[in-house]
Amino acid sequence: MATLNTQRISRRTVEALPVGERETLYWDSELSGFGIRIYPSGAKVYLVQTRRGGKSRRLTVGRHGLISADQARTAAARIIADIKAGREPLPANGGAPLETGPTVAEVAERYMREHVEVRCKPNTVRQCRHTLDHHLLPALGPEPLGAIGRERVAALQYSLHETPVMANKVVDMLSRLFYMAEGWGIAPEGGNPCKFVRKYKERSCERFLSEEEFRRLGRVLGEVEAEGKVCASAVAAFRLLMLTGCRRNEILTLRWADVDLEAGEIRLQASKTGARSAALSAAARRVLAGISRLPDNPWVIAGARPGTHLSNLNDAWLVVRARADLKGVRIHDLRHSFASRALALGESLPMIGKMLGHRKVQTTARYAHLARDSVKASAARVAESLRADLAGDIDPPCPAP
Repeated sequence: MATLNTQRISRRTVEALPVGERETLYWDSELSGFGIRIYPSGAKVYLVQTRRGGKSRRLTVGRHGLISADQARTAAARIIADIKAGREPLPANGGAPLETGPTVAEVAERYMREHVEVRCKPNTVRQCRHTLDHHLLPALGPEPLGAIGRERVAALQYSLHETPVMANKVVDMLSRLFYMAEGWGIAPEGGNPCKFVRKYKERSCERFLSEEEFRRLGRVLGEVEAEGKVCASAVAAFRLLMLTGCRRNEILTLRWADVDLEAGEIRLQASKTGARSAALSAAARRVLAGISRLPDNPWVIAGARPGTHLSNLNDAWLVVRARADLKGVRIHDLRHSFASRALALGESLPMIGKMLGHRKVQTTARYAHLARDSVKASAARVAESLRADLAGDIDPPCPAP
């Protein structure tokens, strides 16, 4: 509940108003109905409160900094006069009627309810909810979406500058809220301030396992399974991730009904890019053939509870990673390593994109530098094999003693 205070609203008083832990409303002592709301984030928004037909109504005049206190007072007086005369108040540019507008939190909840939860996969729903609940809503949730300016977006981004990936995700999420609000007709077109904020550079953290590291990982998987340090389902999941290049969730949500050992393929219904098929090598088929099928459980990677699939590989991976001395290697790096090994064996980028289930060519292009390295290495090996045959022609003569 916002607290109420009364004083004359001017540039000097507005700039001196303190920012508290709760929203605070200040009403002008001269123009009845004219006020300013101070948000915990530091935003200060001028508003008008009127009563018409027995109903109270608040309308946003503008954000302090974008308009001055005197401009806000003049606009508020006009709005109040329009309402008393029975006219719908309009902003100075003659656009849509002024409204308080929904808050960031209200738009976010509608975005989750009507778009994310309807159109996106469960993992995406969880990621969006985490970004909102832990970063965007604590910072901007109570503020009207229309009151967010580019300087506020830049400040939010900077507050997360030590985690540039998350900073970019939060700005992207806010940008989507503006985009959806425009589509719903509750925000003016072209009013997205996020488009003026440059993203932070994100440091690539891809890691590719060497042949020796792969051998070490394979040996450790056998050891921890035999010792009971890691459950058989997790070990099988890691082996399938290594041998197929699939995403973690694609393997964890794989059903026996979608496994065709005879045809040598699996159908991935929960793929990030839509349903697709992935080829099975002989090694991958052996892994699948060695997994016990549990009664009344449709999942390949069975969970501890009856009828469920394993949902968390992180704890198991920490055990495996430490034992195999693979510090800093993530589960997703098994997918990157699959792609890098394919490139080293001469597979083309388009073919690797198909194996990995990439929908866009640009996604596979991240491996282009590996392809160049592979070509250089191949050229060096060919040239070295020819060097001995051409030694008399290309090697410089030894100097006379």
